[in-house]
Amino acid sequence: MSAQADAVFAVGLTGGIASGKSTVEAAFVALGIEVIDADQVARDLVAPGEPALAEIVRHFGREVLDEHGWLDRPALRQRVFANASERQALEAILHPRIRAEIQQRCMAAASDYVIASIPLLTEGGGRKAYPWLTRILVVDVTRQTQLQRLISRDGIDSSLANRMIDAQASREQRLAIADDVLRNEASMAALQEHVAGLDGLYRQLCNDMKQ
Repeated sequence: MSAQADAVFAVGLTGGIASGKSTVEAAFVALGIEVIDADQVARDLVAPGEPALAEIVRHFGREVLDEHGWLDRPALRQRVFANASERQALEAILHPRIRAEIQQRCMAAASDYVIASIPLLTEGGGRKAYPWLTRILVVDVTRQTQLQRLISRDGIDSSLANRMIDAQASREQRLAIADDVLRNEASMAALQEHVAGLDGLYRQLCNDMKQ
């Protein structure tokens, strides 16, 4: 870990699909904290002209592009969630690039600490893959809650929703790498109160680290 990385207090935010990570992100942003979102980084990396998109096309074919040359994410999602080896191939293309870009953006953050929102943190190697993270915060919900939210959010059937959940790490695996856990089964007010408490903790730890 570089001296520059040591100077940044970075919290890795993760959780299963449809656990409410985006809502938690927004709550931290409302408190003045910068969030580096792995999904946004991934979208940036597969824009037309980017090397990652060219590599994806070489592997999956041009049928994963839309008529304007952008990645057809729903089409690619259907393929990778139906075939584990295809999912692994996509991850091999994207994950190293995403890790490097997230770290670079976190190092440039201006807020007291920075949130690195990484949905596949557990699957992508956890602390070993992201040794510069200071703490890991897991947004936790039951599988049934995930299933209900996913079906409602994406308008998909339960079969695909279950496959998408099964393609990720288990709830137990995520909790095993957590320093902090935010249970997201209650009201928005409860979530915001929990985030405010974590914000206070992280600011204090950050100040302690700088002394």
